[in-house]
Amino acid sequence: MSEHSPLTVPDRLRVLVESGIALSSELSLDSLLRKLIETAAELTGAQYGALGVIDATGMALEQFITVGIDAEARAVIGDLPRGRGILGVLIRERETLRLTDLSQDPRSVGFPPGHPPMRSFLGVPIRLRGVVFGNLYLTEKAGGEQFSDDDEEIVRLLAAQAAVAIENARLYESARQWSRQLESLNEISEALVTEVDLSHLLDLAVTRLRELLGCRVVLIERPAGDGGLVVEAVSGEEGTQLLGLRLEVARSKSGRALTRRRSERVDALIDDPEVDQAAPRLVDATSGLFVPLVVREKAIGIIVAYDKIGTDTRFSDADMRIAEAFANRAAVALELADRVGRESVRALLEGQELERSRLARELHDETGQALASILLGLKALERDVGEEPLVQLRGLVASALGDVRRLTVELRPPALDDFGLQAALERLTTVLAERSSTETHLNVSVQSLPPAYETALYRIVQEALTNVIKHANATSVSVVVTQSDTSVRCVIEDNGEGFSTAAVRAGALGLVGMRERLNLLGGRLEIQSSPGRGTTLLAELPLDQ
Repeated sequence: MSEHSPLTVPDRLRVLVESGIALSSELSLDSLLRKLIETAAELTGAQYGALGVIDATGMALEQFITVGIDAEARAVIGDLPRGRGILGVLIRERETLRLTDLSQDPRSVGFPPGHPPMRSFLGVPIRLRGVVFGNLYLTEKAGGEQFSDDDEEIVRLLAAQAAVAIENARLYESARQWSRQLESLNEISEALVTEVDLSHLLDLAVTRLRELLGCRVVLIERPAGDGGLVVEAVSGEEGTQLLGLRLEVARSKSGRALTRRRSERVDALIDDPEVDQAAPRLVDATSGLFVPLVVREKAIGIIVAYDKIGTDTRFSDADMRIAEAFANRAAVALELADRVGRESVRALLEGQELERSRLARELHDETGQALASILLGLKALERDVGEEPLVQLRGLVASALGDVRRLTVELRPPALDDFGLQAALERLTTVLAERSSTETHLNVSVQSLPPAYETALYRIVQEALTNVIKHANATSVSVVVTQSDTSVRCVIEDNGEGFSTAAVRAGALGLVGMRERLNLLGGRLEIQSSPGRGTTLLAELPLDQ
Protein backbone atom coordinates (compact mmCIF):
# COMPACT_ATOMS: atom_id res chain seq x y z
CA MET A 1 0.00 0.00 0.00
CA SER A 2 1.29 3.46 -0.83
CA GLU A 3 1.48 6.19 1.79
CA HIS A 4 -1.83 7.92 2.45
CA SER A 5 -2.23 11.66 2.10
CA PRO A 6 -3.48 13.42 5.25
CA LEU A 7 -7.28 13.69 5.39
CA THR A 8 -9.14 16.77 6.53
CA VAL A 9 -11.53 16.50 9.48
CA PRO A 10 -14.66 16.50 7.25
CA ASP A 11 -13.04 13.88 5.02
CA ARG A 12 -12.26 11.76 8.05
CA LEU A 13 -15.85 11.93 9.30
CA ARG A 14 -17.15 11.06 5.84
CA VAL A 15 -14.83 8.04 5.57
CA LEU A 16 -15.77 6.95 9.10
CA VAL A 17 -19.52 7.03 8.32
CA GLU A 18 -19.03 5.27 4.98
CA SER A 19 -16.83 2.62 6.56
CA GLY A 20 -19.42 1.99 9.27
CA ILE A 21 -22.02 1.28 6.59
CA ALA A 22 -19.60 -0.88 4.60
CA LEU A 23 -18.53 -2.89 7.63
CA SER A 24 -22.14 -3.47 8.72
CA SER A 25 -22.96 -4.77 5.24
CA GLU A 26 -20.09 -7.29 5.17
CA LEU A 27 -21.02 -10.81 6.32
CA SER A 28 -17.71 -12.52 5.50
CA LEU A 29 -15.54 -12.20 8.61
CA ASP A 30 -12.23 -12.42 6.73
CA SER A 31 -13.25 -9.71 4.25
CA LEU A 32 -14.57 -7.56 7.09
CA LEU A 33 -11.29 -7.70 9.02
CA ARG A 34 -9.21 -6.76 5.97
CA LYS A 35 -11.56 -3.89 5.14
CA LEU A 36 -11.24 -2.68 8.73
CA ILE A 37 -7.43 -2.52 8.53
CA GLU A 38 -7.50 -0.69 5.20
CA THR A 39 -9.98 1.87 6.56
CA ALA A 40 -7.92 2.47 9.70
CA ALA A 41 -4.78 3.03 7.60
CA GLU A 42 -6.65 5.46 5.33
CA LEU A 43 -8.08 7.45 8.25
CA THR A 44 -4.71 7.86 9.97
CA GLY A 45 -2.35 8.06 7.00
CA ALA A 46 -0.52 4.90 8.14
CA GLN A 47 1.66 3.07 5.62
CA TYR A 48 1.28 -0.30 7.35
CA GLY A 49 -1.65 -1.84 9.18
CA ALA A 50 -2.39 -5.17 10.81
CA LEU A 51 -4.99 -6.90 12.94
CA GLY A 52 -4.16 -9.66 15.39
CA VAL A 53 -6.98 -12.01 16.49
CA ILE A 54 -6.42 -13.27 20.03
CA ASP A 55 -6.66 -17.04 20.60
CA ALA A 56 -8.78 -18.93 23.15
CA THR A 57 -6.07 -18.65 25.85
CA GLY A 58 -6.16 -14.86 25.65
CA MET A 59 -2.36 -14.74 25.68
CA ALA A 60 -1.33 -15.15 22.03
CA LEU A 61 -2.45 -14.48 18.46
CA GLU A 62 -4.20 -17.14 16.38
CA GLN A 63 -4.52 -14.98 13.25
CA PHE A 64 -2.51 -12.01 11.95
CA ILE A 65 -3.73 -10.06 8.90
CA THR A 66 -1.52 -7.40 7.32
CA VAL A 67 -1.95 -4.52 4.87
CA GLY A 68 0.92 -2.64 3.20
CA ILE A 69 3.45 -5.50 3.07
CA ASP A 70 3.57 -7.27 -0.28
CA ALA A 71 3.79 -11.04 -0.79
CA GLU A 72 7.52 -10.94 -1.54
CA ALA A 73 8.30 -9.13 1.71
CA ARG A 74 6.06 -11.51 3.68
CA ALA A 75 7.93 -14.49 2.24
CA VAL A 76 11.26 -13.01 3.37
CA ILE A 77 9.93 -12.19 6.85
CA GLY A 78 8.73 -15.75 7.41
CA ASP A 79 6.35 -16.85 10.16
CA LEU A 80 3.70 -14.38 11.30
CA PRO A 81 4.02 -12.99 14.85
CA ARG A 82 2.38 -14.81 17.74
CA GLY A 83 2.17 -11.97 20.22
CA ARG A 84 5.61 -11.16 21.68
CA GLY A 85 7.15 -7.76 22.31
CA ILE A 86 4.97 -4.68 21.73
CA LEU A 87 2.17 -6.85 20.33
CA GLY A 88 2.20 -8.81 23.57
CA VAL A 89 1.92 -5.61 25.59
CA LEU A 90 -1.44 -4.84 23.95
CA ILE A 91 -2.63 -8.42 24.48
CA ARG A 92 -1.79 -8.32 28.19
CA GLU A 93 -2.74 -4.74 29.06
CA ARG A 94 -5.74 -4.42 26.70
CA GLU A 95 -5.38 -0.67 26.44
CA THR A 96 -4.59 1.74 23.59
CA LEU A 97 -0.85 2.20 23.05
CA ARG A 98 0.83 5.05 21.12
CA LEU A 99 4.61 5.18 20.61
CA THR A 100 6.96 7.67 18.94
CA ASP A 101 9.48 4.98 17.96
CA LEU A 102 8.52 1.43 18.77
CA SER A 103 12.02 0.14 17.98
CA GLN A 104 13.36 2.17 20.92
CA ASP A 105 10.82 0.91 23.42
CA PRO A 106 12.51 -1.43 25.95
CA ARG A 107 9.62 -3.91 25.60
CA SER A 108 10.28 -4.36 21.88
CA VAL A 109 11.89 -7.61 20.71
CA GLY A 110 12.99 -6.17 17.35
CA PHE A 111 12.12 -7.20 13.80
CA PRO A 112 13.04 -10.32 11.80
CA PRO A 113 15.40 -9.97 8.79
CA GLY A 114 13.71 -8.40 5.76
CA HIS A 115 11.08 -6.60 7.85
CA PRO A 116 10.50 -2.96 6.76
CA PRO A 117 11.53 -0.28 9.27
CA MET A 118 8.70 0.93 11.52
CA ARG A 119 8.81 3.77 14.03
CA SER A 120 5.56 5.56 14.84
CA PHE A 121 2.99 3.15 16.26
CA LEU A 122 -0.67 3.15 17.30
CA GLY A 123 -2.38 0.06 18.75
CA VAL A 124 -6.10 -0.08 19.65
CA PRO A 125 -8.02 -3.07 21.10
CA ILE A 126 -11.33 -4.22 19.58
CA ARG A 127 -13.77 -5.24 22.30
CA LEU A 128 -16.81 -7.51 21.87
CA ARG A 129 -19.12 -7.40 24.90
CA GLY A 130 -16.23 -6.47 27.18
CA VAL A 131 -13.88 -9.15 25.82
CA VAL A 132 -10.96 -8.19 23.56
CA PHE A 133 -11.42 -9.87 20.18
CA GLY A 134 -8.15 -8.58 18.76
CA ASN A 135 -5.95 -5.50 18.29
CA LEU A 136 -5.52 -3.02 15.46
CA TYR A 137 -1.89 -2.08 14.78
CA LEU A 138 -0.89 0.97 12.67
CA THR A 139 2.67 2.11 11.90
CA GLU A 140 4.65 4.63 9.83
CA LYS A 141 2.33 7.65 9.63
CA ALA A 142 2.73 9.55 6.35
CA GLY A 143 5.47 12.20 6.17
CA GLY A 144 7.33 10.81 9.17
CA GLU A 145 4.77 12.41 11.52
CA GLN A 146 3.55 10.98 14.82
CA PHE A 147 0.07 9.61 15.44
CA SER A 148 -2.04 12.27 17.17
CA ASP A 149 -4.83 12.38 19.73
CA ASP A 150 -7.26 12.78 16.83
CA ASP A 151 -5.84 9.65 15.18
CA GLU A 152 -6.28 7.73 18.39
CA GLU A 153 -9.85 8.93 18.88
CA ILE A 154 -10.99 8.15 15.33
CA VAL A 155 -9.47 4.65 15.42
CA ARG A 156 -11.27 4.06 18.73
CA LEU A 157 -14.55 5.01 17.05
CA LEU A 158 -13.76 2.77 14.10
CA ALA A 159 -12.96 -0.12 16.46
CA ALA A 160 -16.32 0.36 18.21
CA GLN A 161 -18.13 0.23 14.84
CA ALA A 162 -16.10 -2.81 13.83
CA ALA A 163 -17.00 -4.67 17.04
CA VAL A 164 -20.71 -4.55 16.18
CA ALA A 165 -20.02 -5.59 12.58
CA ILE A 166 -17.77 -8.48 13.70
CA GLU A 167 -20.43 -9.73 16.10
CA ASN A 168 -23.07 -9.62 13.33
CA ALA A 169 -20.75 -11.49 10.93
CA ARG A 170 -19.98 -14.12 13.58
CA LEU A 171 -23.69 -14.52 14.38
CA TYR A 172 -24.53 -14.91 10.70
CA GLU A 173 -21.76 -17.47 10.09
CA SER A 174 -22.73 -19.37 13.24
CA ALA A 175 -26.40 -19.44 12.23
CA ARG A 176 -25.57 -20.67 8.73
CA GLN A 177 -23.17 -23.32 10.04
CA TRP A 178 -25.64 -24.59 12.65
CA SER A 179 -28.39 -24.72 10.02
CA ARG A 180 -26.15 -26.77 7.69
CA GLN A 181 -25.17 -29.10 10.53
CA LEU A 182 -28.79 -29.67 11.51
CA GLU A 183 -29.67 -30.50 7.92
CA SER A 184 -26.73 -32.94 7.75
CA LEU A 185 -27.81 -34.54 11.03
CA ASN A 186 -31.32 -34.95 9.67
CA GLU A 187 -30.01 -36.69 6.54
CA ILE A 188 -27.68 -38.89 8.57
CA SER A 189 -30.51 -39.88 10.93
CA GLU A 190 -32.58 -41.12 8.01
CA ALA A 191 -29.60 -43.12 6.71
CA LEU A 192 -28.96 -44.69 10.12
CA VAL A 193 -32.61 -45.62 10.58
CA THR A 194 -32.79 -47.53 7.30
CA GLU A 195 -29.62 -49.56 7.98
CA VAL A 196 -30.28 -52.60 10.18
CA ASP A 197 -27.14 -54.61 9.38
CA LEU A 198 -24.93 -54.00 12.42
CA SER A 199 -21.52 -53.96 10.69
CA HIS A 200 -22.77 -51.66 7.92
CA LEU A 201 -24.43 -49.42 10.49
CA LEU A 202 -21.21 -49.07 12.52
CA ASP A 203 -19.17 -48.26 9.40
CA LEU A 204 -21.75 -45.73 8.27
CA ALA A 205 -21.83 -44.06 11.69
CA VAL A 206 -18.06 -43.53 12.02
CA THR A 207 -17.72 -42.35 8.41
CA ARG A 208 -20.52 -39.81 8.62
CA LEU A 209 -19.43 -38.44 12.00
CA ARG A 210 -15.83 -37.99 10.84
CA GLU A 211 -17.13 -35.96 7.88
CA LEU A 212 -19.41 -33.93 10.15
CA LEU A 213 -16.68 -33.09 12.69
CA GLY A 214 -13.86 -32.66 10.17
CA CYS A 215 -11.42 -34.80 12.16
CA ARG A 216 -8.72 -37.38 11.40
CA VAL A 217 -10.11 -40.52 13.06
CA VAL A 218 -13.45 -41.64 14.51
CA LEU A 219 -14.02 -45.05 16.12
CA ILE A 220 -16.76 -46.87 18.00
CA GLU A 221 -15.91 -49.09 20.97
CA ARG A 222 -18.48 -51.53 22.37
CA PRO A 223 -18.54 -53.79 25.42
CA ALA A 224 -16.95 -57.21 24.84
CA GLY A 225 -17.85 -60.53 26.43
CA ASP A 226 -14.83 -60.39 28.74
CA GLY A 227 -15.99 -57.14 30.35
CA GLY A 228 -13.62 -54.90 28.36
CA LEU A 229 -14.12 -52.73 25.31
CA VAL A 230 -13.31 -53.58 21.71
CA VAL A 231 -12.96 -51.23 18.72
CA GLU A 232 -15.61 -52.47 16.27
CA ALA A 233 -15.52 -49.71 13.62
CA VAL A 234 -12.98 -47.09 12.49
CA SER A 235 -12.98 -44.30 9.90
CA GLY A 236 -9.75 -42.60 8.85
CA GLU A 237 -6.81 -43.84 6.82
CA GLU A 238 -4.53 -43.92 9.84
CA GLY A 239 -7.09 -45.66 12.05
CA THR A 240 -7.37 -49.09 10.41
CA GLN A 241 -4.75 -50.50 12.79
CA LEU A 242 -7.09 -49.70 15.70
CA LEU A 243 -9.77 -52.13 14.52
CA GLY A 244 -10.13 -54.99 17.02
CA LEU A 245 -8.06 -53.23 19.70
CA ARG A 246 -9.15 -54.21 23.23
CA LEU A 247 -9.21 -51.80 26.17
CA GLU A 248 -9.89 -52.24 29.86
CA VAL A 249 -12.89 -50.32 31.18
CA ALA A 250 -11.19 -49.34 34.45
CA ARG A 251 -7.91 -48.30 32.81
CA SER A 252 -9.04 -46.27 29.81
CA LYS A 253 -10.67 -42.91 29.21
CA SER A 254 -13.24 -44.62 27.01
CA GLY A 255 -14.24 -47.03 29.77
CA ARG A 256 -14.49 -44.34 32.42
CA ALA A 257 -16.51 -41.98 30.22
CA LEU A 258 -18.79 -44.90 29.37
CA THR A 259 -19.24 -45.74 33.06
CA ARG A 260 -19.97 -42.10 33.92
CA ARG A 261 -22.26 -41.83 30.86
CA ARG A 262 -20.88 -38.34 30.30
CA SER A 263 -19.20 -36.82 27.26
CA GLU A 264 -15.66 -35.57 27.79
CA ARG A 265 -13.30 -33.45 25.71
CA VAL A 266 -9.54 -33.78 26.15
CA ASP A 267 -7.36 -31.04 24.65
CA ALA A 268 -4.10 -32.83 25.45
CA LEU A 269 -4.34 -36.63 25.60
CA ILE A 270 -0.79 -37.02 26.87
CA ASP A 271 -1.62 -34.96 29.99
CA ASP A 272 -4.77 -36.85 31.03
CA PRO A 273 -3.93 -39.67 33.48
CA GLU A 274 -7.15 -41.55 32.59
CA VAL A 275 -6.21 -41.97 28.94
CA ASP A 276 -4.88 -45.35 27.86
CA GLN A 277 -2.13 -44.16 25.51
CA ALA A 278 -2.16 -47.34 23.38
CA ALA A 279 -4.86 -46.13 20.98
CA PRO A 280 -3.72 -42.48 20.61
CA ARG A 281 -0.13 -43.61 20.10
CA LEU A 282 -1.09 -45.82 17.16
CA VAL A 283 -2.53 -42.86 15.25
CA ASP A 284 -0.28 -40.16 16.75
CA ALA A 285 -3.31 -38.33 18.19
CA THR A 286 -2.99 -35.30 20.46
CA SER A 287 -6.62 -34.42 21.34
CA GLY A 288 -9.80 -36.42 21.72
CA LEU A 289 -13.57 -36.40 22.13
CA PHE A 290 -15.33 -39.19 24.06
CA VAL A 291 -19.12 -39.47 23.67
CA PRO A 292 -21.08 -42.40 25.19
CA LEU A 293 -23.86 -44.14 23.26
CA VAL A 294 -26.73 -44.30 25.74
CA VAL A 295 -30.22 -45.70 25.25
CA ARG A 296 -32.78 -45.77 28.08
CA GLU A 297 -30.02 -44.88 30.54
CA LYS A 298 -28.00 -47.90 29.42
CA ALA A 299 -24.53 -47.34 27.92
CA ILE A 300 -24.10 -49.58 24.87
CA GLY A 301 -20.84 -48.19 23.50
CA ILE A 302 -18.77 -45.06 23.05
CA ILE A 303 -17.71 -42.87 20.14
CA VAL A 304 -14.11 -41.61 20.18
CA ALA A 305 -12.85 -38.90 17.82
CA TYR A 306 -9.21 -37.89 17.45
CA ASP A 307 -7.74 -34.58 16.22
CA LYS A 308 -9.58 -31.90 14.28
CA ILE A 309 -8.05 -31.35 10.84
CA GLY A 310 -6.04 -28.09 10.75
CA THR A 311 -3.42 -26.29 12.78
CA ASP A 312 -5.50 -26.46 15.96
CA THR A 313 -6.40 -30.11 16.60
CA ARG A 314 -8.59 -29.39 19.63
CA PHE A 315 -12.36 -29.95 19.55
CA SER A 316 -14.78 -27.14 20.46
CA ASP A 317 -17.99 -27.03 22.49
CA ALA A 318 -19.89 -26.93 19.20
CA ASP A 319 -18.13 -30.14 18.09
CA MET A 320 -19.18 -31.83 21.31
CA ARG A 321 -22.78 -30.67 20.86
CA ILE A 322 -22.89 -32.07 17.33
CA ALA A 323 -21.25 -35.35 18.40
CA GLU A 324 -23.77 -35.75 21.24
CA ALA A 325 -26.71 -35.11 18.91
CA PHE A 326 -25.25 -37.66 16.50
CA ALA A 327 -24.63 -40.16 19.32
CA ASN A 328 -28.28 -39.92 20.39
CA ARG A 329 -29.36 -41.05 16.94
CA ALA A 330 -26.59 -43.61 16.48
CA ALA A 331 -27.31 -45.18 19.87
CA VAL A 332 -30.95 -45.78 19.03
CA ALA A 333 -30.00 -47.13 15.61
CA LEU A 334 -27.49 -49.53 17.17
CA GLU A 335 -30.05 -50.81 19.62
CA LEU A 336 -32.44 -51.34 16.74
CA ALA A 337 -29.81 -53.37 14.89
CA ASP A 338 -29.11 -55.40 18.03
CA ARG A 339 -32.76 -55.99 18.85
CA VAL A 340 -34.82 -55.90 15.71
CA GLY A 341 -38.41 -55.97 16.87
CA ARG A 342 -41.53 -53.90 17.18
CA GLU A 343 -40.62 -52.39 20.55
CA SER A 344 -37.21 -51.24 19.28
CA VAL A 345 -38.66 -49.75 16.11
CA ARG A 346 -41.35 -47.90 18.08
CA ALA A 347 -38.77 -46.46 20.49
CA LEU A 348 -36.62 -45.35 17.58
CA LEU A 349 -39.44 -43.61 15.74
CA GLU A 350 -40.81 -41.93 18.85
CA GLY A 351 -37.34 -40.80 19.86
CA GLN A 352 -36.71 -39.53 16.36
CA GLU A 353 -39.93 -37.52 16.38
CA LEU A 354 -39.10 -36.03 19.78
CA GLU A 355 -35.63 -35.15 18.57
CA ARG A 356 -37.04 -33.66 15.37
CA SER A 357 -39.40 -31.55 17.48
CA ARG A 358 -36.57 -30.37 19.71
CA LEU A 359 -34.32 -29.55 16.77
CA ALA A 360 -37.16 -27.76 14.97
CA ARG A 361 -37.87 -25.68 18.07
CA GLU A 362 -34.17 -24.92 18.53
CA LEU A 363 -33.80 -23.98 14.89
CA HIS A 364 -36.89 -21.76 15.03
CA ASP A 365 -36.25 -20.19 18.43
CA GLU A 366 -32.48 -19.64 18.17
CA THR A 367 -31.27 -19.60 14.58
CA GLY A 368 -34.50 -18.20 13.13
CA GLN A 369 -34.76 -15.48 15.75
CA ALA A 370 -31.09 -14.58 15.30
CA LEU A 371 -31.60 -14.07 11.56
CA ALA A 372 -34.84 -12.18 12.19
CA SER A 373 -32.95 -9.90 14.61
CA ILE A 374 -30.41 -9.15 11.88
CA LEU A 375 -33.26 -8.20 9.54
CA LEU A 376 -34.69 -5.86 12.17
CA GLY A 377 -31.26 -4.33 12.66
CA LEU A 378 -30.99 -3.76 8.91
CA LYS A 379 -34.37 -2.04 8.90
CA ALA A 380 -33.14 0.36 11.55
CA LEU A 381 -29.98 0.97 9.53
CA GLU A 382 -32.03 1.66 6.40
CA ARG A 383 -33.47 4.76 8.06
CA ASP A 384 -29.97 6.19 8.22
CA VAL A 385 -28.43 5.08 4.92
CA GLY A 386 -31.38 4.17 2.68
CA GLU A 387 -32.41 0.80 1.24
CA GLU A 388 -30.09 0.58 -1.77
CA PRO A 389 -26.75 -0.16 0.01
CA LEU A 390 -28.38 -3.00 1.98
CA VAL A 391 -30.45 -4.72 -0.72
CA GLN A 392 -27.97 -7.56 -1.29
CA LEU A 393 -27.38 -8.09 2.42
CA ARG A 394 -31.12 -8.17 3.16
CA GLY A 395 -31.57 -10.71 0.36
CA LEU A 396 -28.87 -13.01 1.78
CA VAL A 397 -30.31 -12.90 5.29
CA ALA A 398 -33.88 -13.38 4.02
CA SER A 399 -32.71 -16.38 1.96
CA ALA A 400 -31.04 -17.91 5.03
CA LEU A 401 -34.20 -17.32 7.07
CA GLY A 402 -36.25 -19.04 4.35
CA ASP A 403 -33.88 -22.03 4.49
CA VAL A 404 -34.30 -22.21 8.26
CA ARG A 405 -38.11 -22.16 7.99
CA ARG A 406 -38.05 -24.83 5.28
CA LEU A 407 -35.82 -27.07 7.37
CA THR A 408 -38.06 -26.54 10.41
CA VAL A 409 -41.02 -27.84 8.40
CA GLU A 410 -39.02 -30.85 7.20
CA LEU A 411 -37.90 -31.71 10.72
CA ARG A 412 -41.28 -31.49 12.48
CA PRO A 413 -43.99 -29.08 11.24
CA PRO A 414 -45.66 -27.26 14.16
CA ALA A 415 -48.95 -27.59 12.26
CA LEU A 416 -48.93 -31.38 12.78
CA ASP A 417 -49.09 -30.98 16.56
CA ASP A 418 -51.19 -27.82 16.61
CA PHE A 419 -53.75 -28.30 13.81
CA GLY A 420 -53.55 -31.91 12.65
CA LEU A 421 -52.68 -33.91 9.57
CA GLN A 422 -54.47 -31.86 6.91
CA ALA A 423 -52.82 -28.57 7.88
CA ALA A 424 -49.39 -30.24 8.07
CA LEU A 425 -49.77 -31.82 4.62
CA GLU A 426 -50.92 -28.51 3.15
CA ARG A 427 -47.81 -26.85 4.54
CA LEU A 428 -45.59 -29.69 3.28
CA THR A 429 -46.91 -29.53 -0.29
CA THR A 430 -46.59 -25.75 -0.30
CA VAL A 431 -42.92 -25.92 0.74
CA LEU A 432 -42.13 -28.65 -1.80
CA ALA A 433 -43.90 -26.71 -4.55
CA GLU A 434 -41.57 -23.78 -3.92
CA ARG A 435 -38.58 -26.07 -4.58
CA SER A 436 -39.89 -28.02 -7.57
CA SER A 437 -41.80 -27.54 -10.81
CA THR A 438 -43.86 -30.70 -10.13
CA GLU A 439 -47.55 -29.82 -9.79
CA THR A 440 -48.94 -31.19 -6.53
CA HIS A 441 -52.63 -31.91 -5.82
CA LEU A 442 -53.78 -32.60 -2.25
CA ASN A 443 -57.15 -33.92 -1.09
CA VAL A 444 -57.55 -34.81 2.59
CA SER A 445 -60.87 -36.00 3.99
CA VAL A 446 -60.36 -37.39 7.48
CA GLN A 447 -61.72 -36.86 10.94
CA SER A 448 -59.58 -36.73 14.05
CA LEU A 449 -56.92 -39.48 14.02
CA PRO A 450 -54.63 -40.77 16.80
CA PRO A 451 -51.32 -38.80 16.94
CA ALA A 452 -49.33 -41.93 16.00
CA TYR A 453 -51.45 -42.34 12.85
CA GLU A 454 -51.03 -38.71 11.84
CA THR A 455 -47.26 -38.86 12.35
CA ALA A 456 -46.93 -42.09 10.36
CA LEU A 457 -49.02 -40.81 7.44
CA TYR A 458 -47.20 -37.49 7.38
CA ARG A 459 -43.76 -39.15 7.26
CA ILE A 460 -44.88 -41.55 4.52
CA VAL A 461 -46.22 -38.69 2.38
CA GLN A 462 -43.08 -36.66 3.06
CA GLU A 463 -40.78 -39.52 1.99
CA ALA A 464 -42.89 -40.37 -1.06
CA LEU A 465 -43.07 -36.77 -2.33
CA THR A 466 -39.34 -36.35 -1.83
CA ASN A 467 -38.74 -39.47 -3.94
CA VAL A 468 -41.08 -38.18 -6.67
CA ILE A 469 -39.28 -34.84 -6.87
CA LYS A 470 -35.78 -36.38 -6.80
CA HIS A 471 -36.22 -39.46 -8.99
CA ALA A 472 -39.50 -39.62 -10.92
CA ASN A 473 -39.19 -36.71 -13.37
CA ALA A 474 -42.94 -36.28 -12.89
CA THR A 475 -44.92 -33.22 -13.94
CA SER A 476 -47.79 -34.00 -11.59
CA VAL A 477 -48.36 -35.87 -8.34
CA SER A 478 -51.54 -36.30 -6.29
CA VAL A 479 -52.01 -37.14 -2.62
CA VAL A 480 -55.41 -38.39 -1.48
CA VAL A 481 -56.13 -39.28 2.16
CA THR A 482 -59.54 -40.74 2.98
CA GLN A 483 -61.19 -42.35 5.98
CA SER A 484 -63.83 -45.08 6.21
CA ASP A 485 -65.41 -46.87 9.12
CA THR A 486 -62.66 -49.49 9.15
CA SER A 487 -59.48 -47.81 7.87
CA VAL A 488 -57.67 -44.70 6.71
CA ARG A 489 -56.07 -44.84 3.28
CA CYS A 490 -53.38 -42.67 1.68
CA VAL A 491 -52.80 -42.90 -2.06
CA ILE A 492 -49.87 -41.09 -3.70
CA GLU A 493 -49.81 -41.21 -7.49
CA ASP A 494 -47.43 -39.60 -9.98
CA ASN A 495 -47.08 -39.54 -13.79
CA GLY A 496 -43.32 -39.95 -13.75
CA GLU A 497 -40.92 -42.44 -15.28
CA GLY A 498 -41.89 -45.32 -13.00
CA PHE A 499 -39.69 -48.34 -12.31
CA SER A 500 -39.69 -52.11 -12.14
CA THR A 501 -40.74 -53.08 -8.62
CA ALA A 502 -38.94 -56.40 -8.99
CA ALA A 503 -35.64 -54.65 -9.61
CA VAL A 504 -35.83 -52.28 -6.63
CA ARG A 505 -33.96 -53.25 -3.45
CA ALA A 506 -36.16 -53.64 -0.38
CA GLY A 507 -34.33 -50.85 1.40
CA ALA A 508 -34.37 -48.42 -1.50
CA LEU A 509 -36.51 -45.27 -1.72
CA GLY A 510 -37.10 -45.31 2.04
CA LEU A 511 -39.38 -48.35 1.76
CA VAL A 512 -38.04 -49.97 4.95
CA GLY A 513 -38.92 -46.89 7.02
CA MET A 514 -42.39 -46.69 5.47
CA ARG A 515 -43.14 -50.37 6.10
CA GLU A 516 -41.83 -50.23 9.67
CA ARG A 517 -44.07 -47.28 10.52
CA LEU A 518 -47.11 -49.04 9.06
CA ASN A 519 -46.27 -52.44 10.60
CA LEU A 520 -46.13 -50.92 14.08
CA LEU A 521 -49.74 -49.81 13.64
CA GLY A 522 -50.93 -52.98 11.90
CA GLY A 523 -51.03 -51.34 8.48
CA ARG A 524 -49.80 -52.27 5.03
CA LEU A 525 -47.94 -50.73 2.09
CA GLU A 526 -48.51 -51.48 -1.59
CA ILE A 527 -46.56 -50.12 -4.56
CA GLN A 528 -47.60 -50.35 -8.19
CA SER A 529 -45.20 -49.13 -10.86
CA SER A 530 -43.66 -49.98 -14.21
CA PRO A 531 -41.22 -48.13 -16.48
CA GLY A 532 -42.90 -45.24 -18.28
CA ARG A 533 -46.24 -45.61 -16.48
CA GLY A 534 -45.74 -43.68 -13.26
CA THR A 535 -46.06 -44.95 -9.68
CA THR A 536 -48.91 -45.48 -7.23
CA LEU A 537 -48.25 -45.96 -3.53
CA LEU A 538 -50.98 -47.07 -1.13
CA ALA A 539 -50.61 -46.88 2.66
CA GLU A 540 -53.51 -48.23 4.73
CA LEU A 541 -54.03 -48.26 8.49
CA PRO A 542 -56.86 -50.09 10.30
CA LEU A 543 -59.20 -48.20 12.61
CA ASP A 544 -60.49 -49.74 15.84
CA GLN A 545 -64.13 -50.64 15.62
